[in-house]
Amino acid sequence: MTRYQLAIVDDKPSVSNSLARELTNLDRAEIVFTATNGVDFLEQLKVLPLNKHPQVVLMDIDMPVMNGIEAVRNSHNLYPDIQYIMLTVFDDDDKLFEALKAGANGYLLKEERTDSIMQAIEEVIEKKGAPMSPRIARKTLQLLVNNTTAVTTNAEVDKSGLTEREIEILKSMVAGLDYKEIGEKLFISPNTVRNHISKVYDKLHISSKTQAVKLAIKNRWV
Repeated sequence: MTRYQLAIVDDKPSVSNSLARELTNLDRAEIVFTATNGVDFLEQLKVLPLNKHPQVVLMDIDMPVMNGIEAVRNSHNLYPDIQYIMLTVFDDDDKLFEALKAGANGYLLKEERTDSIMQAIEEVIEKKGAPMSPRIARKTLQLLVNNTTAVTTNAEVDKSGLTEREIEILKSMVAGLDYKEIGEKLFISPNTVRNHISKVYDKLHISSKTQAVKLAIKNRWV
């Protein structure tokens, strides 16, 4: 069974240590290191050889010295191969959007069970997904649906060349639905969904679900 290389960044060592134990006990993870803030995290990365870097970092947001969003922004530029999942108590709009724009690949609430966090790690690494806690996914979708300016008048949507059906599918991707679930929601086959998503990727000049979700959220296209 694959063991993933992880780092945990949280200003409360008790939280980091507890989560590290729980993830290790699942026998699916090896904790490369823990850090107490963004600066600590970047300093530890700097002294590690690239082949020893974590594949995924579980990053808190509210930390002293350097917060999690700033840490992701800086480390994403320096180490683009590392994936970042925000693991936080915050579900407010600004922090969610700022984290995704900074380069976060997923956004989970600390209330999630350890096995759900492990599934999110696997999704990011193996499927190039963009995992979100269900509450966050619903909140994100609702924010975008309610933003009528973005839906009806945003010139960027027109520039993207996406059809109404492709916008519908992009909304479903933001909500975290897979091909089968999107097909059931829109009464089309998974193969048809796959074809639409391929066209979305071509029009947006991207190659993954993570990029599509980030672009949609960043530009308020859906």
